[in-house]
Amino acid sequence: MNDIAVILNPASGPNGREATPHQVEALFAERGRSATIYATGPRLGVAEQARAAVADGCRVAVAAGGDGTVNAVASAVLGKEIAFGILPTGTLNHFAKDLGLPLDLADAVRTIAQGAVRRVDVGQVNGRLFLNNSSIGVYPRVVELRQRQQSAGSGKWLAALWASLAVMRRRPFMGVRIRTANETIVRSTPFVFVGNNRYRMVGIRAASRESLTEGRLALYVMHASRRRSLVSLAARVLWRGVDKVEELELFDVTEATIETRRSRLQVALDGEVTVLGSPLEYRILPRALPVLAA
Repeated sequence: MNDIAVILNPASGPNGREATPHQVEALFAERGRSATIYATGPRLGVAEQARAAVADGCRVAVAAGGDGTVNAVASAVLGKEIAFGILPTGTLNHFAKDLGLPLDLADAVRTIAQGAVRRVDVGQVNGRLFLNNSSIGVYPRVVELRQRQQSAGSGKWLAALWASLAVMRRRPFMGVRIRTANETIVRSTPFVFVGNNRYRMVGIRAASRESLTEGRLALYVMHASRRRSLVSLAARVLWRGVDKVEELELFDVTEATIETRRSRLQVALDGEVTVLGSPLEYRILPRALPVLAA
């Protein structure tokens, strides 16, 4: 049985900050812990390596990478008697930041080695896990086009800008029916965003969360009527807050069903895009994930 399995995504993170197997092994050894490295590559992706680590009987599964890597490893260990650790070597590291985890690699190893477990909420849609958020509408399309541009050689931020402009040139609105425990609403919207707990939507700490243990989904629905209003609406949300912008509705729920006219939808899960069948059944799993954190 392995003590610690580290599922390492060498492709995560900006150039010059990538963690190496030797470096990770050495840092855990300094803390008196034995780490087995499961490096990903063209033949074995994160999900496959995470499943292999679980099958090999690890006590702790560690995701070394960005939010997509963290999601894949957490999905493999959810519901099993395995503690979950994070080495945040990605570009944005949203989940690690909201947990208050150190971003320095040596400090992150120390946090895992100390072994203090916190149980946090996770979101789920049609059986698929998300730790940060899930969305439908313009964002999944932007991500898909951005990835195509990056594959063609464009830089990440230039690809993201090009993809955003390309999506906005089309008609970005869709009809949705959203059912919660208390009501049913019908909207024409460019996107629906579902957060694992509520996000800050104003100020310099926008797009972060105060808590990951409230046991709630924060479901945001935009009903802007024109393309040009989307940009100004985003600026007003950041400046004034979601509660002061009438075009953005917030529903605080534990579960919700989202239907559209399409039988299959592109859905973003922690920044990765997949295709799921409609309707989308969202729910919160309170304190379902045991994370090693300070």
